Amino acid sequence: MNKLFTPYKLGPITLRNRIIRSAAFENMARANAPTKELQDYHVSVAHGGVGMTTVAYCAVDLSGVSFDGQLYVRPEIIPDMKKMTDAIHAEGAKASIQLGHCGNMTHYKTCHCIPVSADTWFNLYSPTIHRRLKVDEIKHLVKKFGEAVDWARECGFDCVEIHAGHAYLLSQFIAPRTNHRHDQYGGSFENRVRFMNEVLDEVMLHAKDDMAVIVKTNMWDDCWKGVSIEEGIQVAREIAKHKVHGIVLSGGTVSRSPMTILGGAMPIKTLAHYMPMKELWWLKAALHIPYVGAIMTPTVPFKELYFMDKAKYFQEQLKDIDIPLIYVGGVQSGDNCQQIMDEGFELFQIAHVLIKDPDFVKHVEANPHYHAGCKRSNYCVGRMYSKDMKCHECVERDGETIQPSIQREIAKLEHDASISNGRK
Repeated sequence: MNKLFTPYKLGPITLRNRIIRSAAFENMARANAPTKELQDYHVSVAHGGVGMTTVAYCAVDLSGVSFDGQLYVRPEIIPDMKKMTDAIHAEGAKASIQLGHCGNMTHYKTCHCIPVSADTWFNLYSPTIHRRLKVDEIKHLVKKFGEAVDWARECGFDCVEIHAGHAYLLSQFIAPRTNHRHDQYGGSFENRVRFMNEVLDEVMLHAKDDMAVIVKTNMWDDCWKGVSIEEGIQVAREIAKHKVHGIVLSGGTVSRSPMTILGGAMPIKTLAHYMPMKELWWLKAALHIPYVGAIMTPTVPFKELYFMDKAKYFQEQLKDIDIPLIYVGGVQSGDNCQQIMDEGFELFQIAHVLIKDPDFVKHVEANPHYHAGCKRSNYCVGRMYSKDMKCHECVERDGETIQPSIQREIAKLEHDASISNGRK
């Protein structure tokens, strides 16, 4: 455990330890602006001992917003964002913010325009028609990413994380499944990564010598005509050319393989219960049809450190690049943390355990074999797209009632996750 709790120099900043709160969507903004709830959550995580906490899923432009509970870059929220970063810093942690654009994963009512993507088509999972970005619009969004770095600095953030995975806009250009363009942004691999490369050029220009930059990328998309493992390695090499300060190794897509990202099963009853009727009545109804939910979000049997094998393969293939690869996925215990260090990863990200236990890092420091007891029902996932992200144990402790059918679902999914992880 000695290495785990030593400082690490991430580009121009120094983290007090090797643990980063990953950019898991909180859904704690309101009207796309920060709230006391959002601040309190990240301050609690900073107080709990992480080296850096990441505010999730901030859109660089209104056209890239998916939810009311999501932030987007604009001057009027800077004072409240600065209050949040000041409070995080007072607890001894660094503050990072994830910058991205959802592309076609939104609606006209949310983003106030026809959703945009690499191509014109129909996204069943929103559902919405989306249109192809013109070249001048791509150039405009490149500039918006750069301006977002300046904005993040003014808000007091120490680091930005560029989201280039999970089938959001940058990865919609990278993946052959969603990019059928025939111009300089489509076709060959070189063309499909051009938008990402232009964004990273702009981001590094604005980051100067005082902002750390990390990039979240997919090792593989885990879907038909998605990015393969070998192409994922090529994407990571492209990212490394920009001299960013870290690469987060993730996988899966929100529209085709969401449980690859999250691990385990989607709690369908929970998802249907919390889903707003007015906006998504059709999906809410569909989820009550037997097997529909399982087809839309196929289960990936949960196991601790579920991305480790692929991350180690990337580590071996990319051993010539002088940029830290940041592990993420399935960290539940102090023993998991130690294994990550033993495998040679300098940094790693956690989220699920911090939803249940914001003091997880302090507990591990006191007891190297500490296990958070997160049983991975993914209740927090099922509710976080319509309500705030919260563990069912915290919900019940706070006095909110969980209906019996959802309690039964939680019990079953926790039992299944324990079986798949060899705990029973």
